[in-house]
Amino acid sequence: MESLVALLNTIDGMVWGKPLVALLFGTGLYLTIGMRFMSIRRLPYAISLLFAGKKKTSGKGSEGEISPVAALFTALSATIGTGNIAGVAIAISLGGPGAVFWMWMTAVFGMATKYSEALLAVRFREVDERGMHVGGPMYYIKNGMGKNWVWLAFAYAILTSIAAPGTGNLVQANEVAALLHENVGIETWKSGLVMAGLVFLVIMGGVRSIARVASFLVPIMALFYVGGALLVLSMNVELIPAAFGQIFHGVVSPSAAVGGFLGASIMMAISQGANRGSFSNEAGLGSAAIAHASAKTNDPVRQGTIAMLGTFIDTIVVCTMTALVILTAPMMFDWTNAEGVVNNALPIWQTGISSGATITASAFGAALPGGQWIVTIGLAVFAFTTILGWALYGERSMEFLFGVKVIPFYRIGWCIVVYLGAVYTSDLAWTLASIGNGMMAAPNLIALLGLSGVIFAMTRKDQEERKAAKADPKSNPAE
Repeated sequence: MESLVALLNTIDGMVWGKPLVALLFGTGLYLTIGMRFMSIRRLPYAISLLFAGKKKTSGKGSEGEISPVAALFTALSATIGTGNIAGVAIAISLGGPGAVFWMWMTAVFGMATKYSEALLAVRFREVDERGMHVGGPMYYIKNGMGKNWVWLAFAYAILTSIAAPGTGNLVQANEVAALLHENVGIETWKSGLVMAGLVFLVIMGGVRSIARVASFLVPIMALFYVGGALLVLSMNVELIPAAFGQIFHGVVSPSAAVGGFLGASIMMAISQGANRGSFSNEAGLGSAAIAHASAKTNDPVRQGTIAMLGTFIDTIVVCTMTALVILTAPMMFDWTNAEGVVNNALPIWQTGISSGATITASAFGAALPGGQWIVTIGLAVFAFTTILGWALYGERSMEFLFGVKVIPFYRIGWCIVVYLGAVYTSDLAWTLASIGNGMMAAPNLIALLGLSGVIFAMTRKDQEERKAAKADPKSNPAE
């Protein structure tokens, strides 16, 4: 087992090495500049679309299965999960507080990436044998880049179908079962059965059923978790400036993490920030584009504008709340590590706790009596919705490879994996999920660069139409 762990860690380090990190940041930066920072400038407009109503966001004669905002919540259901709670803690433990800054950077540039993914998903989507709109990286590679790149479309679909059970299923079930067992005493096989049963009831109804559940649970739980974090921070408000100081200081001088050496390089902070940031907000993975392809809309640009909110909400809002709670948590006094060594006055992220969820729960509980329940409830619901969202991603990838006939079998298999993930908890799940994310990102980022001309042209045309509309309101462009 030790040799397997070492091998997987080596592969993970290679996958998330300098080339992929550079490609991830570089693609986001290139798209941001190419669109003249539109993804940042139009953020207020994007937020207004959340409350604009179906008519304004869909437009006349729109085709699709779910509303544009429901597509956003479906994508958010897959992104707001263990990455926001456990992933942030792991990033800080391994890369120091400076890793949070690089998570922010993945979000700032990732908004342009997510915008581009959704725009292309709607522009190049198809209608399958069931009459459902399907899209995502495999479709915009196939339909946008030409026959010579079809192999890349299949590569993305294969990698996604392999990564989905780890990224969106095993990791989620692992963390929920472990936390419920630790805090409530529920046996893992029981929580596994309940989760598998609930997931089955939802995913058998397809994208519309997933979207309904996501649109109900995601906003409620996001407000619950952020509200709980703000309550905790209000009790340690005087420590917030120091927390930000740790983050920015860690950019140029990373703090030593567990063991005194893992966080001792800038590259470790960047790698962990990019890794966990992309795991959390999925910008660059192309997965969210699969959900946005089902949106009932006739305007790819507007759907892309809505889509980029997912990155902002996930990382800039939710992940930042988690990070600040961890960094402002009271010191752990007389804490004994696994080797029996007593440590005095250690920050909670340096205590050697292996579970990211436990670090975050301990930080909440240290500042607020019973605060760990905020994490327990939040993680349970977020992980459940993540499993639903990724079920759709894996299903669409398998459909691309084998056709619609595989869908019923895939859904049943997905529920079995939920149970197995809960019962056979392993730290290897995080490593496997990390590897899967990196392997998915590469072909999608290549596609975004290859289709950047389409992205820039459609964005420029939309901006010109809006300028014309301001000059002549009678022109009435799509809003």
